[in-house]
Amino acid sequence: MPQPKYRKIAVLGYRSVGKSSLTIQFVEGQFVDSYDPTIENTFNKMVNVNGQDFNLQLVDTAGQDEYSIFPQSHSMDIHGYVLVYSVTSVKSFEVVQVLHDKLLDMVGKIQVPTVLVGNKKDLHMERVIKPEEGKKLADSWGAAFMESSAKENQTAVEVFKRIILEMEKADGNVPQEEKKCSVM
Repeated sequence: MPQPKYRKIAVLGYRSVGKSSLTIQFVEGQFVDSYDPTIENTFNKMVNVNGQDFNLQLVDTAGQDEYSIFPQSHSMDIHGYVLVYSVTSVKSFEVVQVLHDKLLDMVGKIQVPTVLVGNKKDLHMERVIKPEEGKKLADSWGAAFMESSAKENQTAVEVFKRIILEMEKADGNVPQEEKKCSVM
């Protein structure tokens, strides 16, 4: 059996977009509606993707806004990022773009393994950000894109599986047909 790979993932986004709900849904399989939003929390979870075990450490960050200083801890030893906005909030969509810029400045790279997540897709009536807008933004970053609802375990699991695949891709561990040539 191959050793589990340790991966540290930071979940970032504006306040109340569902970062904690998404993380807890993935880790514990339950939907938590109310959660102390001011704290940063770390969760651990073992998952198996494509026959490889991953020991994940998830850093559920306190909500940020466009004026937040990007904490150094959010760029140190982090293998991948889940950037979350709410499809019901234009503000959160704007903030996630600022966070991504700050993130790249901090890590000093053009690209880091990232999944952009439009959360709260179950709130159809309140939706203001179309899936195409999220997809377009993610494409411009070279990131993966998904919409999710923290109420559904399935989409929460998919989000974290996807970031694992993005991190593996960055490490060059991908099925052959996926390989792309990149100039460093």
